[in-house]
Order: sequence, then structure tokens, then C-alpha cells
Amino acid sequence: MARTSVVTGAASGIGKATKELLESRGERVIGVDLHDADVLVDLTTADGRRALVGTVADLTDSLDAVYAIAGLATPVPATVGVNFFGMVATLEGLRPMLTTSASPRAVGVSSMASLMPVDDELVAAMAAGDEPAALARAAVLAREPETTGALIYGSTKKAFAQWVRRSAATEAWAGASIPLNAVAPGIIATPMTADMIATEEARTQLLQMVPMPLNGVAEPIVVARLLTWLGGEENTHLCGQVVFVDGGSDAVIRGDSTW
Repeated sequence: MARTSVVTGAASGIGKATKELLESRGERVIGVDLHDADVLVDLTTADGRRALVGTVADLTDSLDAVYAIAGLATPVPATVGVNFFGMVATLEGLRPMLTTSASPRAVGVSSMASLMPVDDELVAAMAAGDEPAALARAAVLAREPETTGALIYGSTKKAFAQWVRRSAATEAWAGASIPLNAVAPGIIATPMTADMIATEEARTQLLQMVPMPLNGVAEPIVVARLLTWLGGEENTHLCGQVVFVDGGSDAVIRGDSTW
């Protein structure tokens, strides 16, 4: 029987590649985005998050996998709303539906940016689940978009990776036989990074900051392949892992450290 999955951020980039890959395998995909999707919601808002869960429940009686991919990379508070609180709400909100599956799976998207400098106060607010405090802190950081604002994205990705690590082995996830994991992409050729890799000079400068010795900048399908394995039936025991698909950035930046 064909699996049914939810993919957020399905209209472009990694989300679109994931949706198309799943569909090419005969799976049913409920795409979620602001446009060009089955479910049109704004994951920066509590209403949008509730609407996501309610609409998915209206569209299907069973759910096999959730791919939480939707994200922003701009130095604004909305990035916190989508990348952390929206992603966590997607996974937690749809988790009860996953329990109807014989092989439920859940996976989200972190980033190698989680290894970069972050704002500890913002990360702590997200870890505490305090969205008003996190948005307020992000608003302060966003006043200087080129400096402190640049910390917002990496902070959201670190906080999400930590949430996966802390949640995956709990009764709600592992106890319900739901593998929960994340991927951490390097630089991927998506609309989000288009300006940063538009010229050879810009691409070279970016790769000096984000080294990707193995084949350089990747296409979205590279991440989609990993996501769909993590969300597939073969993945029975990977639990709480953040898998870097970054052309070697993690290995270069952290060396032989495993944490």
C-alpha cells in the first residue's frame, strides 16, 4: 500500500525535490506551503500551525511520514517563527496521526549553520519554548542585519537540532516506534541561496566560509534522497540523529570531534 506523507515547504527548493521524489515512487504527498500546495498556511502563526494539522486531518485518515522542511534564511524574527516554532509545531501536531501507521517516520531540516556562531539568548528562549521571548530577542538582533541579524538563522537551526536530540528518545517518539531525525545540509542550490551563488566569485567566497570539499554546492535532490530514506520504511533504528549532508563542512569545521 502506498505511503502518505506531509511535506512542508513543498513549493520550492528541498521541499519540492522531496515531494517530487516521493511521488515518483508512487507515494501520496500532501504538500504544504504559502502557495502552489495542497495546504496553504503560514507557519509563522499559531493559526497557520493549527490550520495545517486540521487540514491534513481532513485530507487523510492515515499518515506515514512527516517531512518538516519549510524554512527562511533572512535576518528577521519570522525566521524564528518558521524554522523552530513552525517546524516543531508541524512535527508535534501531526505526531498523533503518525501513530496510525505501521511504519511511521518523522524528519526535519537543520543546517550546517548550526555549527556557526549563534546567539545564546535566542537559542535558550527557543529551547524553553518561549516564542514571545524568542521573537523579541530576534527583533533586537535584526536591528543590525549584517552582524547580529546574521546570527538568527544559525540559532534557529541549532535550537531545532537540539530539540530533535532531546525529543527523539522519549516515550512520545521512540516509545511510539516513530524514528525522529534531522538532516543538516550545507550550501544547496535553491531560491534561498540563489543570490549567494549567482556568480563564480560569490560562490567561491561563500565556499571559503562554508567549505564543501566533496563536490561543492549541492542540488536539492541530494538532500531529498537522504530525507526520503530517513522517512522511509527501511529506517527502523536511527534515532535522534542530525545527519550532515554538507560536502564535508562538518568534518572540516569540527575535525575529529563527534559532538
